[in-house]
Amino acid sequence: MDPQLVSWASRLAESELSGTLPRRWAHTLGVANRATELQHILGADAELLVAAATLHDIGYAPRLALTGFHPLDGARFLRDEHGADERLVRLVANHSFALLEAEERGIRNVLEEEFPLLGEPWLVDALVYCDMTTSPEGERMTANDRVAEIINRYEETGPVGRFIRRAAPHVSAAVARIEAALAAQPR
Repeated sequence: MDPQLVSWASRLAESELSGTLPRRWAHTLGVANRATELQHILGADAELLVAAATLHDIGYAPRLALTGFHPLDGARFLRDEHGADERLVRLVANHSFALLEAEERGIRNVLEEEFPLLGEPWLVDALVYCDMTTSPEGERMTANDRVAEIINRYEETGPVGRFIRRAAPHVSAAVARIEAALAAQPR
């Protein structure tokens, strides 16, 4: 893994999000901070997780939002314009149960074909944990509160509203697995 990966990811996300979407940038910084807190349980994949956490919402950037589905837009940008590491791109594409939202949008097959789910559930769970325990302002919050915040922010019958209700038990399970791993670590 390139030792400059996290630095590159941070510069890229900042350039795409900080000026146009400052609240999304604050969330991104919080998610990246959560990822750095997991470094001791991730070993060799710690840098990859921090980079994915930093880039997970880059597809919201106005100039990149081509389909309106940020995981797909972000992953395509990273792959096509930057030739980013395949594992990184697949984590961004599939973060926080994106396949379920893609299904609600009628594009699950597109996401699955272009960016198959990474066969490393530990890393997938870790990114879910980082994203779903961080508020839109970048502050720490429980996964249950985060799900409730998303439910309140989006129309119930829209794709995000439908998706988050379906994803909630999966989010809780992924966060619980990471929290158990953290609790098992010696202090």
